[in-house]
Amino acid sequence: PTLAIREQAKAIIGAEDFIEVFVDTPLEECERRDVKGLYAKARAGEVKAFTGISAPFEAPERPDVRLETTGQALEATIDDLYEHLLPRVRKA
Repeated sequence: PTLAIREQAKAIIGAEDFIEVFVDTPLEECERRDVKGLYAKARAGEVKAFTGISAPFEAPERPDVRLETTGQALEATIDDLYEHLLPRVRKA
């Protein structure tokens, strides 16, 4: 997604309810984890408009939550997400 698309989503949802979560994973790591081979297919032109390959990706400038997943177990990433989101959800 691009910044413009995120801003559009924020406008639709409302700034008070919008939480931007950036799962910060380098493209190389996404490709390494890709068990379905979608990145290889995108690089071969078999998958169109694939984010990061044939479609643009703009990292968010100031996400509400940034999760860095390289070298971190899935469970730890989930724990980080809950730690950031649950207090905000409970306030609502």
